[in-house]
Amino acid sequence: MNKIEDVPGVGLATAQKLRAAGFHTLESIAVASGRELAEMAGLTEERAREFSKRAREMLNLNFLTAEELLTRRQNIARLTTGCKSLDDLLGGGVETQGILELIGQYGVGKTQICLALCVFVQQPVEMGGLEGSALYLDTEGTFRPERIIEIARGREIPTETILKNIIVARAFNSDHQVLIAEKLDEIIQEKNIKLVIVDSIISHFRAEYLGRESLPTRQQRLNQHLHKLLRMAEVFNIPVVVTNQVVASPDAFFGPPNKPAGGHILAHLSTNRVFLRKGKRYTRIARIIDSPYLPEGECIFKITEKGVEDVPP
Repeated sequence: MNKIEDVPGVGLATAQKLRAAGFHTLESIAVASGRELAEMAGLTEERAREFSKRAREMLNLNFLTAEELLTRRQNIARLTTGCKSLDDLLGGGVETQGILELIGQYGVGKTQICLALCVFVQQPVEMGGLEGSALYLDTEGTFRPERIIEIARGREIPTETILKNIIVARAFNSDHQVLIAEKLDEIIQEKNIKLVIVDSIISHFRAEYLGRESLPTRQQRLNQHLHKLLRMAEVFNIPVVVTNQVVASPDAFFGPPNKPAGGHILAHLSTNRVFLRKGKRYTRIARIIDSPYLPEGECIFKITEKGVEDVPP
């Protein structure tokens, strides 16, 4: 595997600056902009652009045909949610190299799906897992290890190493949340991380950036944060799952009363968006509201001691 020192012009001192700024791999340098490299690593913008260009050349990130792109997409894996109807709605499970956004009010099951994914990602590929660890970036204090154990036991999965393979990072504000994301490259390689969860993506940004005058700053910070997560998903071939809150839409007389928070920034950068709502008799309804290839559709599921399960006909 190429190291960042292999990039022409990157010496030991520059490599240390890049790693300190969160760029630990050749891929992370290749997909970063010159301005981003310059600001974060303390380089001149000209040198940063040159390093990024040379890294792309080394990785052969050039033009390619749609047929070649299709071949590359064969490397995409899928992670089961433990619920067949939800997996079918997502085209076979949560796909790698993209961001899955789970949207909904409190209590609809967003966190429950995330906790179940932390269990299933550790399972063998033939059982719908990715044979790796999970990183849970908790911004609301909702992660519960007891629930992880309950889901694993309900599925008759050995619990000896389940919690050891889940790394929890508690973010206390938006700056802390962004900082953790910038350090993920190194952790992913060290701990064999195959799933990154951010629950929730918008909570701290909504609490700290108040008023219309702070909205542009908030959206720009959120934009950079999401781009980092998306590039990480593509570089390391892992799924990133984020949960999102809703805001009331009182002016929508004939449409849905709630809409996703985060505005257009979050809408554009999420690969697949799923809106969750409560159904009848303790059921939940998941609906695809945006995807580059999945058709709009719905499925019904329920939350039990086993995590997320199908609803019998």
